[in-house]
Amino acid sequence: MPIFKAAAVQFEPTMFEKERNIARLLTLAREAADNGAKLIVTPEMGTTGYCWFDRDEVASQVETIPGPTTDRFAALARETGTYIVIGMPEVDPATNLYFNSAALIGPEGLVGKHRKSHPYISEPKWAAPGDLGHQVFETPIGRITLLICMDIHFVETARLVALDGADVICHVSNWLSERTPAPYWISRAFENSCYLIESNRWGLERTVQFSGGSCVIEPDGAIAAAIDGGDGVIYADIDPDRARARTVLGEPTFAQRRPELYAELATGQSGWNPLDFHGLYGHQPLPAGRVSKVAAAQFSPTSDVDANLARIAELAADAAARGASLVVFPELSLTGLDDPASRAEPLSGVAVTRLYAIAARLGVHIVAGLAEAEGDAVYNAAVLVGPEGVAGGYRKTHLSDHDRPWATAGDRWRVFDLPLGRVGLLIGHDALFPEAGRVLALKGCDLIACPAAQGGVFSYGHAGTTVRQSYPIPTGADPVHWHHFRARAGENNVVFAFANVVDAERGYAGKSGVFGPETFTFPRTESVVFEGEGVAVSTLDTTNLATPYPTNPIRRKDLVTMRQPHHYVPLAVARDNVRG
Repeated sequence: MPIFKAAAVQFEPTMFEKERNIARLLTLAREAADNGAKLIVTPEMGTTGYCWFDRDEVASQVETIPGPTTDRFAALARETGTYIVIGMPEVDPATNLYFNSAALIGPEGLVGKHRKSHPYISEPKWAAPGDLGHQVFETPIGRITLLICMDIHFVETARLVALDGADVICHVSNWLSERTPAPYWISRAFENSCYLIESNRWGLERTVQFSGGSCVIEPDGAIAAAIDGGDGVIYADIDPDRARARTVLGEPTFAQRRPELYAELATGQSGWNPLDFHGLYGHQPLPAGRVSKVAAAQFSPTSDVDANLARIAELAADAAARGASLVVFPELSLTGLDDPASRAEPLSGVAVTRLYAIAARLGVHIVAGLAEAEGDAVYNAAVLVGPEGVAGGYRKTHLSDHDRPWATAGDRWRVFDLPLGRVGLLIGHDALFPEAGRVLALKGCDLIACPAAQGGVFSYGHAGTTVRQSYPIPTGADPVHWHHFRARAGENNVVFAFANVVDAERGYAGKSGVFGPETFTFPRTESVVFEGEGVAVSTLDTTNLATPYPTNPIRRKDLVTMRQPHHYVPLAVARDNVRG
């Protein structure tokens, strides 16, 4: 496929001035076309503004698609040979229902449309949830898909279109309440090996401050171009063949998916009280709420098991002294990274027994990685030990290319109920698969512990924004603006304890951390080890006020409860091949 230039348009619409908005968008789209853009993306509800009170107020703004507004953009697309994405409120003439919609318009006219499938708090006041699913549109310049704002909070939406071969996700939004480019935008491009063209509005409307930050994000999560505040257009090249490689940090992750393990993705709580849901029939009710501290320990394991255990004991003692009741250590932290199979042992082996002794002496639970032997098989595994003994283990289900020569893949998830809460385990490469974290969240996990040996770039900073935000939303520079494994915490409303190997010579950057359950809560509830060996300690709070419905986001799990699982069935279905 040929490389082409794309443009993201940033624009501040004005409510009740639809003609002005459309005229301004046409001007900006023409500017982009004159500068060589073949795909031009404009913001969510850009023709009308966003903050409508109800159906009555927005009724004068809605149109059919196709209709008068799309006809005007179709004329421009035909004249300039471009594809243009327009966000607008739509009326379905057959039902008189309204939708928050986006239309893809090309030289041939209307190519397709998307109706926002996952509503934000404002849409239910006037719009129905989208009923068109998540489509990928074939065009001469590549495979293009549309998502609208809140859609992308949910890991499933971008995954669905990526599996259907999308080269470019056109994400039109009215994003707010954080610095942009937003971490979720970056993670959706990164984990799906897609380009993401983000067209966000900016400005103040009915007390709501929108964040701007329109950008083009590359398949590895790098920002190719971005604008901060104000109206404007930014440009970047799109290489569809690069997206079609479908690799994440050099790994063919789409070929490594395990859909046979993802059946829960098509299920959900459907709005039921999570405390009732998980305690139904008295089976596996969630542990009683409490406040605990959790630690992620970062170090560089060697091939010397004794030395590894000694370092684990030192770091665990440090974490315990700082109040931690659970400490997570890196992947293969007992066994070492080089030829781990040669030091494999069962969970009843000497190294695990010595690890249990450390946990018992310090009165903590420990999660550590090892090569586990069982019969003729060797697994890349994690073991959970505590003062009471060995609670159990988990075998890595998503093997990397580095694992495959020596390890057998696990075939089940493991969840453990401890005094601090419900704990699920993932190992390193597992956490690159959004399906894995989601399944554990659906099982009611409060905490996901993730021993890792993850190399590559999965985090970077932000220089700060000129867009003013309400207190306490920060706008200054942030050295850890995007951390992919923080996204795993927020999108699943869990605490995520990511304990990574640090070894610069071997490409392991560390950046271990314990990340809190709400992405948009500031200051963030988290702790990160920026460099070198050390321990990050943060809080896991599962307490609730004395109400029938959970008041704590970890137990309430808003982003899990608001899922639309009827859309997600294809994620749990095995495919003969992945569309590249």
